[in-house]
This record gives sequence, C-alpha cells and structure tokens, in this order.
Amino acid sequence: MPAPAPRKNHKVLGRLSLPERTFVADALRTETVGGVLLLAAAIAALIWANTPIRESYESVRDFHVGPAALGLDLSIEHWAADGLLAVFFFVAGIELKRELVAGDLKDPRAAALPVVAALSGMAVPALVYTLVNVTGGGSFDGWAVPTATDIAFALAVLAVIGTSLPSSLRAFLLTLAVVDDLFAILIIAVFFTENLNFAALGGAAVGLGVFWLLLRRGVRGWYVYVPLALVIWGLMYNSGVHATIAGVAMGLMLRCTTRKDEGEQRSPGERIEHLVRPLSAGLAVPLFALFSAGVAVSGGALGEVFTRPETLGVVLGLVVGKAVGIFAGTWLTARFTRASLSDDLAWPDVFAVSSLAGIGFTVSLLIGELAFAGDKALTDEVKAAVLMGSLIAAVLSGVLLKIRNAKYRRLWEDEERDEDLDGIPDIYEQDNPAYHLRMAEIHERKAAEHRRLAEVTGGASEGNDGPA
Repeated sequence: MPAPAPRKNHKVLGRLSLPERTFVADALRTETVGGVLLLAAAIAALIWANTPIRESYESVRDFHVGPAALGLDLSIEHWAADGLLAVFFFVAGIELKRELVAGDLKDPRAAALPVVAALSGMAVPALVYTLVNVTGGGSFDGWAVPTATDIAFALAVLAVIGTSLPSSLRAFLLTLAVVDDLFAILIIAVFFTENLNFAALGGAAVGLGVFWLLLRRGVRGWYVYVPLALVIWGLMYNSGVHATIAGVAMGLMLRCTTRKDEGEQRSPGERIEHLVRPLSAGLAVPLFALFSAGVAVSGGALGEVFTRPETLGVVLGLVVGKAVGIFAGTWLTARFTRASLSDDLAWPDVFAVSSLAGIGFTVSLLIGELAFAGDKALTDEVKAAVLMGSLIAAVLSGVLLKIRNAKYRRLWEDEERDEDLDGIPDIYEQDNPAYHLRMAEIHERKAAEHRRLAEVTGGASEGNDGPA
C-alpha cells in the first residue's frame, strides 16, 4: 500500500488572482476617497464643536425632523446613525455575500485565516476592556466599543502616508473588515436590542420576504426597491431592533454570482454595489462622522481618557487589543494549518496591518452611543476615547508601514509592471509561452532601435569630426 502523500503547505497572504485583484483595487479606490472625506468630516466636527460657534453645532445635531405619527420624529444625529448608516451596512451586506459566494470566504480553508483573525481581533480588545474595568471598577457596558475596524479610515491613513501596500495585504485588510462588520452587526442585534415590538418586527420580516421574492423573480427598477427598502427600514426601526440590520439583510439577499448562460458580465449585487458604494463612502459615512464625532476636547478631557477605566479600556482595546488579537489569530491559523507566510512578506508586515485595524472609528462611535445611551457625559468621553485610540493606532501603524515602505514599493511595482502593454500585469503571464514570445519580440525591436540610433549618432559624430 503506497504511503499517503504529504500534505502540501499553502501560502498565507499570497498573490491574489487577477479577477480578485481587480475587484479589490476597484473597491478600495472608492473606500480610500470615502476615507479621506470621512477624515475631513471628523476634523470639521471637532473644530465646529470646540469653537465659539459650538452652540450652532448642538442645535443642528439635536434638531428633530420626521413624521411623529410613524415614530420617526428623530434628531439629525439620530437620522445619521440609524438612517445613513443603514446604507453603509447595506454595502457591507453585499460585500459579505460576495465574499461568501465568490471571494476568499467561499473556500473554507482560505476563509479560516480572515475569520479567525477577525474573531481574535474582536475578542482580545473586548478582553482588554473588561480587564481594565475589572481592575478599575468601571462599567462593563462598553466592552464592544473597541471591537470594530473602520476600513475607510484605515485606507485614508494609507493614502495620507503614501504607503504602497501590496494588494495581498490590502485584500487581507478588506476581508478582515467585512468579517468584522458581520460580527459587529450581530453584536448590535443581540446586545443592543430591547423592548421588541413584534408587530413591527413581523412587518419588517414580511417586507424582507417581498424584497427577496422580487429579486428572485428578476423584477428591476429602483422605483420598486427604494420605497420598499424605506418601508422595511421604518418597520425595523420601530421594532426595537437597530435599523441598520435592515440594510444588512437586504444586502445579503442580492445575487452576487454571474449567469454566464445569460451573458452577464457583472452580477446584480456587483452592479448595485458599484452604484451605492460611492453614496455610502462619500455621503452617508462622512455625514455620520460630522454629527457623531463632534465632542468637546480639552486638555483636561484628554487627560481623563487615560484615567477613567471605561475610556482607558477603549483606547487600550483599540491600540493593543486589535494589533495583538489579529496578529495572534493570523499566526496561530498559519501554525496549526501548516501554512507558511508568502515569500514576499514577513511577520512584521502582518503586525503593521494588524495595528492599522485598530482604527475603529465609525462602528465604534455607533456602539459607544448604544452602550452608554443613558449617560450623555460618558458617551462623549467614550467618543473622545475612540478618537484618541484611532489616532494612536493610525500613527503607530503609519510608522511601522513607513519603515517597510521601500519593500512594499518594489512589490507594488512588480505587480503593476506591464511591459507588453496588453493590460495584464506581467507577473500574471509568466507561465504563458505567448507572453515570452511577445517579450522576445519587444526586446529584439528595442535592440534594433538602439543599433539604428547608435549608427545614426556615430555617423553624425564622424561627419562633425571631418571638418575639424
């Protein structure tokens, strides 16, 4: 009986396939622009809330609008958190669906790494927060605040510091954020839902059923789905379940696979995500930041961030817990699945990206509002802690990534090189005989041009030397 073949090691964070690389590049391009807008909105909110015109900020933020008869007489801040973020979570739902059916999460073996890393990156910050508050006698209500990662803000940091991060690390960060969003959604649904209105919840479920049926029947037209989505959102809000759950549910229902027999180039989910993502990244999330990040910041307030257990737990959870949790989850997954890290990367690269995930801006602010809803002063202090923790994580990761940037730039240039100008990076054609034939022809043509140039130059030199 022949001996069993040894199990082949697989590479962790290896080169992406060309279609996956193209998708990741397109998705991150929009998120990067949105992240810059998010950063600008957060800075604007802080300036507005800490200048002599801060009363106007509070007046706008607390201004109520909406039909009271439908239970939707909400403040602007509330509309931003429950309404606009539903668009953000709708896109997150589509991203998750795509990852499950066509991305890294489709293959259980490949999915193990980002899932374990994301879970570790949520569990360790929660543990750090809990330990700090056990020893300091603080409230455990904010344990979930440091568990989230803000991909848009993280990409904005990359854009600002100009780091040429390889596509494999960018894809890892994106997948981490998708899984992170899934569990953040579950945390919001399970731990921040109370006083359920079963009639409204049942109505939302019926609406979602109609939404799903229309999708299965192939019904098209925004004038059908947008009004239905608004009804579902309103019912979900009145049910007591956080309204953003409606966005996730509808995103997960979209089909994210193409039907080749029908000549589809892009799936419905991909088309809709392409349309809605700029709205989410460029409008919804920045407006949420504008009306949520405006907290009064002073020297004394910043000092209290590091002395009060609730706020210190948030800062340490984001800065230490995220980096340690994601790095440990990645290393352990590689260790126990007999995987090895890509030859182009080293474990310090993984730690640097793990520290970048400590930027937990958007969802952390949302969970902070939910966790301490009855204490406005503590809510503002926790928001300040989220800002401080995210800032420290951004600076730390920026320094770590800058140290390695020369190596990243070489990897990025190798990924982008396209000497035969066929639109496909050369690195993906190295095993194609036709590619090598084209490259030989290109090199021969260049050599012939150089020989002709040398002959012309030489002839001109001789002609000039004669009269002299």
